[in-house]
Amino acid sequence: MNRLFQLDRYRTTARREVVAGVTTYLTMCYIAVVNPQILSEAGMDHGAVFVATCLAAAIACAAMGLYANYPIALAPGMGINAFFTYGVVLGMGHPWQVALGALFISGVCFVIISVLPIRTWIVNAFPRSLKMATAAGIGFFLALIAMRNAGLVVTNEDTLVGLGDVTSWSVVLAIVGLVLIAALDALKRAGAVLIGILAVTAIGLLVGEASWEGAVSAIPSLAPTLGQLRIGAAFDAALFGVIFAFLFTDLFDTSGTLIAVSKQGNLLDSSGNLPRLRHAVIVDSGASVLGSVLGTSSVTSYIESAAGVKAGGRTGLTSVTVAVLFLLTLFLSPLASTIPDFATAAALLFVASVMIRNMAEIDWSDATEYVPAVVLAVTIPFSFSIAHGIAAGFITYAAIKLLSGRFGQLRPAVAVLAVLFVLKIVFLGT
Repeated sequence: MNRLFQLDRYRTTARREVVAGVTTYLTMCYIAVVNPQILSEAGMDHGAVFVATCLAAAIACAAMGLYANYPIALAPGMGINAFFTYGVVLGMGHPWQVALGALFISGVCFVIISVLPIRTWIVNAFPRSLKMATAAGIGFFLALIAMRNAGLVVTNEDTLVGLGDVTSWSVVLAIVGLVLIAALDALKRAGAVLIGILAVTAIGLLVGEASWEGAVSAIPSLAPTLGQLRIGAAFDAALFGVIFAFLFTDLFDTSGTLIAVSKQGNLLDSSGNLPRLRHAVIVDSGASVLGSVLGTSSVTSYIESAAGVKAGGRTGLTSVTVAVLFLLTLFLSPLASTIPDFATAAALLFVASVMIRNMAEIDWSDATEYVPAVVLAVTIPFSFSIAHGIAAGFITYAAIKLLSGRFGQLRPAVAVLAVLFVLKIVFLGT
């Protein structure tokens, strides 16, 4: 164990690493409940998506631990799963099999970018304001979906949206769940999101708003989603923006997470670089391809890994521990089916809050930076599309820089993408 994970080198112990792994798992295992609920609305089999979620997370975590030796856990990412269901499948009308094909293509592109020495160039070429706005926009997107699922926001013919019945159990319990999760997080309690989901579910069962489906059972079949992706159909010009949105979101989400978690764990070298970065990004990008094949949305590094690092995790043994726990989770599919929408809505609202705070990182003293950022962030929820939001942000950014005489601040990659987005809209529509 010591030789495999270099425990002595990182001044840690097997016990500490296992405890760190359990801590990380508790902070992120809510995805095993939330992801199947979201993707099942796209027409995918709930049980199969549950298995795909747990398997993808387990395999990716094991690879990160054994190959890259980092205490960073992976699982299907929040935001992309919502865009997959509500934007691509329900919004654009593409079958979920084609949407999985688009995920596969973006994953392959991600692998190529990660293997070739161009990833850093791409990350550095994009304005920080647009990166932060994308994360925040996805947060607004999740918040809108969560409030709709809870019944807090409803359709209104006169005002587009309106306030739902705030006295209904679903709304009340969603708010109670959000308050509980936020309070536990403020108290630095590991597993705050999971505790909130389970507590609200328990109340829902007591008041008759949820039905008990059981706790443990045989593992559901993966067949309904395994290998069901349609790659050929995804090579459609209409899906260009979707594929780019998948790639863009995964690329910057992963890069930010790797650096943030590594800084907290003092894993960066004297030059501020991440040793074995190539190993980590190959695992992360390969996990995206794996997820589409199994039948789930993009798999990415989780910022919740910071909880395990804070608990002392420094090596891949932490990630391997998370992998084992996700494998054990496979037997809990009835419990996942018991969780009602209003319980996961509380979790979504909390995750949305965490993502929206990225707006604070935008330069609010420069209109050429904050205006495109706001356009991008608000277009995502209002158009129900990450792809449309990114396009609007890039086009606005390039246009404002040009007209304000700051074209020199516009990097070539951003200018090229802005032009491509305009051409797509002109010749192919939105």
